[in-house]
Amino acid sequence: MALKVDEFLLKELEDQFAKCTVEEEKAKLQEAISAKTAEISEKKAGALVNPYSKSLYKRVAIKDLFGDDDGKRLIGQTLVAGGWVKTGRVQGNGAFVFLETNDGSGPRNLQIVMPKEVHEPDACRQTGTCVVVEGEVKAPPEDNKSQVVELHASKILHIGYCDAGQYPIAKAKLSLEFLREKIHLRCRTNTIAAIQRIRNCLAFATHKFFQESGFQYVHTPIITASDCEGAGEMFQITTLLAQADAMAKEPPLTEERIAELKAAASAQGGKVKEVKDKIKAAKGDEAAEAAAKAELAPALEALQASKRVVEEAERKAKMVGGIPRTADGGVDYAQDFFGQPVNMTVSGQLQAEIYACAMTSVYTFGPTFRAENSHTSRHLAEFWMIEPEIAFADLHDTMRCAEDYVRYCCKCVLEDCLADLELLSKMYDKGCIARVRGVVAEPFARCSYTEAIELLKTAIAGGKKFENMDVEWGMDMGSEHERYLSEEVFKKPLCCYNYPKDIKAFYMRANDDGTTVASMDVLVPGVGELIGGSQREERLDRLTAIMEEKGLDVEVYGWYLDLRRYGTCVHSGFGLGFERLINFVTGIENIRDVIPFPRWPGNARG
Repeated sequence: MALKVDEFLLKELEDQFAKCTVEEEKAKLQEAISAKTAEISEKKAGALVNPYSKSLYKRVAIKDLFGDDDGKRLIGQTLVAGGWVKTGRVQGNGAFVFLETNDGSGPRNLQIVMPKEVHEPDACRQTGTCVVVEGEVKAPPEDNKSQVVELHASKILHIGYCDAGQYPIAKAKLSLEFLREKIHLRCRTNTIAAIQRIRNCLAFATHKFFQESGFQYVHTPIITASDCEGAGEMFQITTLLAQADAMAKEPPLTEERIAELKAAASAQGGKVKEVKDKIKAAKGDEAAEAAAKAELAPALEALQASKRVVEEAERKAKMVGGIPRTADGGVDYAQDFFGQPVNMTVSGQLQAEIYACAMTSVYTFGPTFRAENSHTSRHLAEFWMIEPEIAFADLHDTMRCAEDYVRYCCKCVLEDCLADLELLSKMYDKGCIARVRGVVAEPFARCSYTEAIELLKTAIAGGKKFENMDVEWGMDMGSEHERYLSEEVFKKPLCCYNYPKDIKAFYMRANDDGTTVASMDVLVPGVGELIGGSQREERLDRLTAIMEEKGLDVEVYGWYLDLRRYGTCVHSGFGLGFERLINFVTGIENIRDVIPFPRWPGNARG
């Protein structure tokens, strides 16, 4: 990155030189250009070294060491590399140890040959040990077919010991279920490291696709007063519970105690009256009147303070369990931090629409939350969503965008993470590479919801068995139905569109048939629904009517309706669950294994 800044500065100097007409200034600029060019050349020569490891070790990442030629170009060179030991084998009667080492930069391990003169072999061979060494890159013996190059250590720069007897993930084969119990260490395994590199690739591809397509990246709020999905399964945010905990430590307020406080306030009122009487009696005696008036302000201040104590005591006495209540017994959110009920967002879509209706093409990419008490392999309490919104675009435009986005992401994984996919295909899903290649190679199929239901009915009539055999128009298809359509009928991803209005969200545009909305789902093999999207209802009267029909508070969504009041436009968008995209690409079945720190009911480790 520093090199790119230098290249930018060089271009700036060259532009200044081209515009300069003063010979003396041109000579200075030419000197600066020459110096910057030499600086860039010097940095490029040392580009193999990690730019942010130069002060300490001048370490080379293992992925960069192998490069495009398996490291052959570096044979004979001395460099620094390191990572965590995967396996260690003592050889030559203890003369040296082979350390299979990985630093996370790629799936390939670097074999480090450590002589006992550099370090005691038994002390560094344990799985999990961290080593950084300096040594010479050499070709292995001819009979070693598994290595192209290896690093012969001449100096050890760092070692972080690990007791393999206590190390929880020292075993070669560990289940993904077990690794979820060791969330802080599981990224050291080959599987989770490969998934993370693919996740990183897909995240970068997401930004690259939308940036290159003219979209603006918008940060939508995590704290929201609106429920985009209308499901009500949201995590609530409040400070009232902390107040309740604080109150629980105070002595309870009895009626007798409140009566005592009122009596004290009344007595203080009596004192104020006495002072006022003294002022009246002192009329004509300036000294006495001034002395009496001096007593009035402190007396009034004490009276106000005692009244506030009574008011606070009465307020607390009305609380149930330390929570403030309204007259009808509901929670009094006016006393909460935001002055109203707020939750953690389930979607940034509604806020993204605000910016789309001003900047045309925008997208969000951030965490969302759902308090659904589900323990299935498809659900998380915290997950990431990609949500583009496009003005002047209809349903077919957003389907095209969704298809292009998924195909672009798959292309990037094949280009940048093929070795990781190969690792996962050997261990978990032999068909993952072919599936990803198929997405890139062929356009998605198109099918209306009505046609999909007919296809399912035909399949059932032909003997196909589903867990839910009650397939009728108007049903919300399950993942088994979605997967059947994409895996067995179309044998590729499918854009299914025009769903019944009763099973879709309030913001989707009503079709002219009166029974469906301009919505679409992208259904993919192995997962089912990957993307959900729609053309948004841009007509104020229609949107208001459907919100009232679904029992939504129109006042709460006043700002959303304003987008239709003031310069409404046709606009569309979709939402993609990022973890489901990773499930699809990797073939990993459980969504808890494709996010670094999964959250589900009863679990918030890490």
